[in-house]
Amino acid sequence: MTGIRVMVVDDHPMWREGVARDLTEAGHQVVATSGEGRQAVRVAAAARPDLVVLDLQLPDISGVAVIHGLRAVLPQVRVLMLSASGEQQSVLDAVKAGATGYLVKSAGPAEFLDAVRRTAAGEPVFTPGLAGLVLGEYRRLAAGPADTASGGGDDAAPRLTDRETEVLRLVAKGLSYKQIAGRLGLSHRTVQNHVQNTLGKLQLHNRVELTRYAIERGLDG
Repeated sequence: MTGIRVMVVDDHPMWREGVARDLTEAGHQVVATSGEGRQAVRVAAAARPDLVVLDLQLPDISGVAVIHGLRAVLPQVRVLMLSASGEQQSVLDAVKAGATGYLVKSAGPAEFLDAVRRTAAGEPVFTPGLAGLVLGEYRRLAAGPADTASGGGDDAAPRLTDRETEVLRLVAKGLSYKQIAGRLGLSHRTVQNHVQNTLGKLQLHNRVELTRYAIERGLDG
């Protein structure tokens, strides 16, 4: 995927400019940059990026607060956290707020640009070692009291095709679209279509929510 509309939010000017330059050189369109959280939310509403590359630590409000603000004005926007912190709680807080990906700043340029492409496509992307942490947290939440609050509404759950269920199981295991395509002998686009159809049927917004849905129903075994 090329030509993604990206906004870069980071309070360090040299870092912000470097990220913007890497994105531009890779063929993406940097539609805005910002060094403050509240300003970022205001600017994003006008610039309408497809993806926001967001630092966790900002001088006025937290990156998590920015995610909430962004989702309020642009519900479909993807958020890739690019942070110096790889701490467990920071990652979980960002994902729960709606971040699609989380990368530490020690990542190389190629890894960063790959994460941009995949996050913009709706794939959850995490620094190696963090994906298991996020899936583990979803399993913990699914096993908790909150899972019973739905009151056994599975009878009314939308019916998925056998293929959609098969793809959903692999999503829950943390496989990428490319890996799922290889496992099932399908094209990358066909896997994307199955995921999009499933999201629509289940009225979910992204692959992170889809992963939790699958884990709550024991499809990750």
